[in-house]
Amino acid sequence: MKNLITILFLVLVPFSSFAQTTPKNEKEDPVMKPERNDDGEWNLTVIETEFDYFINSIARPMNQYPESYLKSRNTSLVNIWNSYFRSGKYRNIIESLIDYDPQKNYGIKFEYKLFQVFVYVYWKYNLKLSGIDASDTFR
Repeated sequence: MKNLITILFLVLVPFSSFAQTTPKNEKEDPVMKPERNDDGEWNLTVIETEFDYFINSIARPMNQYPESYLKSRNTSLVNIWNSYFRSGKYRNIIESLIDYDPQKNYGIKFEYKLFQVFVYVYWKYNLKLSGIDASDTFR
């Protein structure tokens, strides 16, 4: 019996040390913020493996949208997105707030890319956001 307890102790102690992990930083800021690149243009980084494929192959080209249209749609869509995030709705898709100021002039490239984030979410996850439909996705 003494040998059995000793063997169990020797087997279980190493496993208990492997189970320890460092605690996750609870103060991570779940906000997507636009940043300026080296050229002074606003940039939005999207960390999604298929997004570049979507932009290059499926999304409508940037020249099909006037900047004022994109700005107007983004203002509305960001409000909906942020309200979903705050309420916890679609947690598996919407993982951060979007820090977007409609008073700023981000430029057409940024406005286009942000709009395409919403279209991409519709295309990939079928999450309908305020009037985005299949016509926004196909060239």
